[in-house]
Amino acid sequence: MRGANKTQFSEFLLLGFSEDPALQPFIFGLFLSMYMITVSGNLLIVLVILSEPQLHTPMYFFLVNLSLVDICFTSTTVPKMLVNIQTQSQNISYAGCLTQMFFFILLSVLDDVLLAVMAYDRFVAICHPLHYTVIMNPWFCVRLVLICWIISVLHAFLQSLMVLRLSFCLHMEIPHFFCELSQVIHSACSDTFLNDLMIYIVSMLLGGIPLAGILYSYSKIVSSIRAISSAEGKNKAFSTCASHLSVVSLFYCTGLGVYLSSAVSQNPSSISAASVMYTVVTPMLNPFIYSLRNADIKRALKRFLGWKLCTAQCLWLKMH
Repeated sequence: MRGANKTQFSEFLLLGFSEDPALQPFIFGLFLSMYMITVSGNLLIVLVILSEPQLHTPMYFFLVNLSLVDICFTSTTVPKMLVNIQTQSQNISYAGCLTQMFFFILLSVLDDVLLAVMAYDRFVAICHPLHYTVIMNPWFCVRLVLICWIISVLHAFLQSLMVLRLSFCLHMEIPHFFCELSQVIHSACSDTFLNDLMIYIVSMLLGGIPLAGILYSYSKIVSSIRAISSAEGKNKAFSTCASHLSVVSLFYCTGLGVYLSSAVSQNPSSISAASVMYTVVTPMLNPFIYSLRNADIKRALKRFLGWKLCTAQCLWLKMH
């Protein structure tokens, strides 16, 4: 059988959350709603920032990039799952699975390193305010984002090439709603020791280094805020970090929750349900966190929505 099981003829079965037909409409409606909220919420943040000149600063430049990444991140997994539910099919081709896996790895790492870059931006703004405009100049900000992309693309290519060396049997089942790297590797018919070792090493580096940078930045930020004499100054300094700190906490807590659930529980349904937190829920909540906890975003959002409403009313009056 191994001679006939060439990877180019393989296909995978995404088992999803439940095979119960009665639950499929509920799952479809739930994930479609969350996907629409995620896309519309993050897109609104992008449009508001782009339309407001006062928000054309490094902090919001990185936020625009994070919102766009979150849209793409969710779009790599949810639409395929919705199509599978609608067509009552669990199939995904070998090429399609690798493509989904590649972009999922790329965008998840990009999310991680962008959060570290945003922490560095807040560190410079609070700890070195007089040099902020010099250090965080537009060209330097663009280079930081480019470095994030290069790191993410190289990592995704490395992991994908490691998967390409594996042999797969026909019609392999993946107990997940998308082609998650470790699930794909453990579905292989060949030895996966090098793949597991690579995942462990790279996860330590790409997970540990950005997290260490974030913790270091916020340790310095806290020290600087404590040195501020006035309560108003402390509140103003902390308010600029509150949204980012909330997003960082949500991202790492959900990621840690998925890791612990996979280590403690061998139930695929539990692992899939935990994965929803960082693949769907976190990108969906990010726009709400930034819009509710950020005064500048709230003011710009009111102006943007007010202008849109006024434009719509003017067009309606002209038509009638």
